Amino acid sequence: MDMNEIKEIFFQECEEQLAELESGLLKMNDGDRDPETVNAVFRAVHSIKGGAGAFGLDDLVAFAHVFETTLDCVRSNKLDPGPEVMKVMLKSADVLADLVTASRDGIGVDPGRSSGLVKELEQLANGEMPTSSSAPVAAAKPAAKAPVAAAPAPSDDSGFQPIPFTFDGFGGEEEETVVPSTFEVSFKPRRDLYGKGNEAALLLRDLSRLGEMSIHCNTDDLPPLDELDPEAAYFSWKIQITAEKGEEGIRQVFEFAEWDCDLEVKLVEAEVKETSGEELPMVPVPFDLSALDEGPEASDEMDANVAAAVEAAETASNVVKAAASAARAEKKESPAAAAAAAAAAAAAQANNTAGQTIRVDLDRVDRLINLVGELVINQAMLSQSVIENDATGTSAVNMGLDELQQLTREIQDSVMAIRAQPVKPVFQRMSRIVREVADMVGKSIRLVTEGENTEVDKTVIDKLAEPLTHMIRNAVDHGIETPEKRTAAGKNPEGTVKLTAKHRSGRIVIELVDDGAGINRERVRQKAIDNDLIAADSNLTDEEIDNLIFAPGFSTADKISDISGRGVGMDVVKRSIQALGGRISITSRPGFGSTFTMSLPLTLAVLDGMVVTVAGQTLVVPLTAIVETLQPEARNIHSFGANQRLISIRDSFCPLVDVGRILNFRGTQANPVEGVALLVESEGGGQRALMVDAIQGQRQVVIKSLEANYTHVPGIAAATILGDGRVALILDVDAVVAASRGQSLRQEMSLAVAG
Repeated sequence: MDMNEIKEIFFQECEEQLAELESGLLKMNDGDRDPETVNAVFRAVHSIKGGAGAFGLDDLVAFAHVFETTLDCVRSNKLDPGPEVMKVMLKSADVLADLVTASRDGIGVDPGRSSGLVKELEQLANGEMPTSSSAPVAAAKPAAKAPVAAAPAPSDDSGFQPIPFTFDGFGGEEEETVVPSTFEVSFKPRRDLYGKGNEAALLLRDLSRLGEMSIHCNTDDLPPLDELDPEAAYFSWKIQITAEKGEEGIRQVFEFAEWDCDLEVKLVEAEVKETSGEELPMVPVPFDLSALDEGPEASDEMDANVAAAVEAAETASNVVKAAASAARAEKKESPAAAAAAAAAAAAAQANNTAGQTIRVDLDRVDRLINLVGELVINQAMLSQSVIENDATGTSAVNMGLDELQQLTREIQDSVMAIRAQPVKPVFQRMSRIVREVADMVGKSIRLVTEGENTEVDKTVIDKLAEPLTHMIRNAVDHGIETPEKRTAAGKNPEGTVKLTAKHRSGRIVIELVDDGAGINRERVRQKAIDNDLIAADSNLTDEEIDNLIFAPGFSTADKISDISGRGVGMDVVKRSIQALGGRISITSRPGFGSTFTMSLPLTLAVLDGMVVTVAGQTLVVPLTAIVETLQPEARNIHSFGANQRLISIRDSFCPLVDVGRILNFRGTQANPVEGVALLVESEGGGQRALMVDAIQGQRQVVIKSLEANYTHVPGIAAATILGDGRVALILDVDAVVAASRGQSLRQEMSLAVAG
C-alpha cells in the first residue's frame, strides 16, 4: 500500500470522525452533558489532528489543536458548554470540515474565517467569553496567583513564624500540579491494535514526550520464525516514567488503543518539587527572631528553635504527603470514578463484541450488483425455457431451478444489503445548512432529526443531498418567520425544522416539517397568474395552489439573494425526486407551518412487481403500490359523469382507471368485466382501481433506466428484461393516477402542478 492509498484511507476516516463530531456537538447543544458524549467529540478532533500531522497538513493540525484544547476545557469541567459556547463549537466543526475537504482536494480556505474562530476558541480556553457575548463562563480557569514576596512574612501573636512549604495536589486544583510523579506502565498490544492501523512504536514515542522514561521490551513470547504469525502481537513493554501530567496524561497517550491492549499504570513515587512564582502554603512552626539580640545563651536557644523548626517542617511535610495520598486514594474510589471505570469496561466489552468491517471500493460493489442483476435475468430466462419445455413441472431440472431461484434471491438481497446505508450523514449535513442560512437571514432556527439510522440504498442517499438542501433553504428563508413576527404571533422566537425518515410499505418516506407561517396561497396564486403559469379565472383547490411552487421558474421572493429568488429551487426538487422514482407532496396550514413528504424506493436496482398485460403490451406494476387484486363483476361497475366509472369495493366506491386508455395503447375504454382490477394507493392521490387485461405473475425484476437508454416516456418509470428476453415497461403508478384526475400525462410531467 503506497502513501496515496494510506492518505485516502485517512480522509475516509475523517468523514466518519466529522460525522461523530457533528452528532456529539448536536447532542451537547440539546443539553446532553454525558461525559461519554464529550469524550467522543474530543476523540474525533484528536484523531483528525493526529492523522493530519502524519501527512504534514499544517493548517488542519493548527486549527484542530486549538479546537481540541477548548474541548479539553469542557471535558475537564473548566468550561460550561452553554448556548454561546456551543455556537462557537458548531461553527468550528464546520470550519474543520472545510479544512479537511480543502486538504483532500488541494484547495485553499478563507483564512479569515478560521483565524476569527481561533481567537474565539482561545478566549474560551482562557476562561473568557468571545467579545460578542456577555454570558459568564462557568468554572472558568482561575487567574495566575501572585508571586511570593522576597521579604519574610510577619509572625502572628503566638510567636509562630510561617515557613513556605508546597506539595502538589494540596490546597489547589489537580490540574495546577507541577510535581512530577513516577509511574510503572505495563503495555502489551493485542492483535486488533495492529489490525486497526495503530503502531506500538508511535505510542511509546508519544509517551516519552511526557517525561524521563526507561523502557524494557519483553520478547519471551516471540516464537520461532517458521511459527510466526505476521498479524499477531508478541512483544510487551515495561516502562518507568516520571511525568508531571500524572496517570491521566499517561492514559491519554493510549486513549485510542486502550481497548486493543493490556494496559496497567501504577504510581511508584511522588516527589516534592519547589515551584517559583506561586503562592506557597504556610506551615506555622515555633521560631522567635528576638533571640538574635540576646547573647550566646539566647543563640543556643535559637539553635534549639531552628532544630525544632526543621523537625516541625519535616513533620508537616509528612502530614501533607499523607493527606495528599489519602485524597488521591479517595478520589480514585469516588462514585464518579467508579462509574467512569464501569463505563470504560462496558465500552471495552462492546468494542470486543462489535462486528468487524472492511473497506471496499464502491465501484467493486456496483460491479457486483450489476453482475447479480444479470444473474437474475439469466436465471429467469432459464426458468422460462424449462417451463415451456416441461409441461408437468416435475422434472429434476425444474426442481433444481426452483432452488436456484431461491439462492439467487438470497444472493441479491445480501448484495443489496451491502449498499444499504443510514441516512444519518445526509441529515447531519443539513444541520450545517440550517445554521448558515439562519445566520444569513437573522433567524433563530433549530433542526430536529428522527430516524437517522433508517437505511436505504447508497445511490438514493447520494442523490438526496441536492433536493434536501433546496428544501431546507426554502424552509429557513421562506417558511419560518423572523423572531419578531413569531413573537407577535405568540410563537417561540426560535423556529423548528423537523427532518424524519422511516420505512413504509417497502419505500423510504422522508418528511420535512417547519412550524412557520405556512403557504400564503393568495400570494402564490397571484404570482402564478403574473408569471402566466395559470389563467386568472382558474379555479384551483388548495392542494393545486400549494403544488404551484413546483412549477419551473416559480418564486415568491421579492428580491434576488444568495439564498433564493432566482426561480431555481422547488422545481429542481421535484425533478430530482422523480428521477429517483419517487414522489413528493405538500400539506400546509396557514399560520402553523408546512409538511413536505417524499416517498422514495429503497433501491434503484431491483423491485418486486406484478407482471400484467394491457392491450397486448407487457407492463410491470410495483408490488409496493398494490393493495389487492380483484375480478370486477358487472353489478359492481357504476358510471359517473360523461366517461368516468366507479367500482364498488366493500360498500365503498373507488375510481376505475383504464391503464390502456391512459397510456394511449387503445382508443376506446375496455370492458372492466373482461379484465382484472389492481387496487393501488398513490402518494396524495388516494386509492384507484387500475384495470388491466390479465395478470401473468409476480416476479422480482432488475430496473433499467429508460431515460439513460432511450428517452423519458410519460407514465413509465423504467424498464426491465423478462425471462423470455422481452423488454417490459415499469408503470409509474403516481403519474397514471394523476392523469386519471383529469390532467394529461405530458402536462403532469412538464408543469408539475398536480401532486
